[in-house]
Amino acid sequence: MGERQYGIDPIRLAEYAQEIKELVDKKVEVAIVIGGGNIFRGVAGASRGMDRVQGDHMGMLATVINGLALQSALEDEDIQVRLQSAIKINEVAEPFIRRKAMRHMEKGRVVIFGGGTGNPYFTTDSAAVLRAIEIKADVILKGTRVDGIYSSDPEKNSDATKFDDISFEDVLRKGLKVMDTTAFTLSQENELPIIVFDMNTKGNLMKVVMGEKIGTKVNL
Repeated sequence: MGERQYGIDPIRLAEYAQEIKELVDKKVEVAIVIGGGNIFRGVAGASRGMDRVQGDHMGMLATVINGLALQSALEDEDIQVRLQSAIKINEVAEPFIRRKAMRHMEKGRVVIFGGGTGNPYFTTDSAAVLRAIEIKADVILKGTRVDGIYSSDPEKNSDATKFDDISFEDVLRKGLKVMDTTAFTLSQENELPIIVFDMNTKGNLMKVVMGEKIGTKVNL
């Protein structure tokens, strides 16, 4: 959304594309799972009386719209991109095929995974972890508005303390909100580390990938 109340901000899109281009130029293999909350949230729709399954399907389609927007922004930076969707929309996106996605990445293409998992009741977080495991990713980078994991919401509590490193067990024991429980447990069971960082600070994405102490790392 950028500075907007809803929809897609082309300035923010261009900033993200430039950050991702820096990784591609370093020969880093990149796959992206994108949300759709700037357009529609299934849970919010359900809370207002809409059927949850219908709402979640609308949310999945919103992620495809965002995926198309990001694909266009990346192509403006001369990056080869493939958008794969968990929902069949063959006119605008490839269907998700694991081996094909991995082959795209080997060839230096950025792969965007849209459509969530293709199933209602699963969040974008769950889609991100699932796809990461399937393509044998090294790490999940969760870009947020805050610069890591805190003891409480730093936007509401000025006394919240930030963790530089934390274990999966400690996150669960302290009841910290990193991802939804399904996604977080799936990541833990498959020994896939998560780094939570501020995506909206220029240069942070590259710093994280280069191993600098940015954000919070969740380890086993």
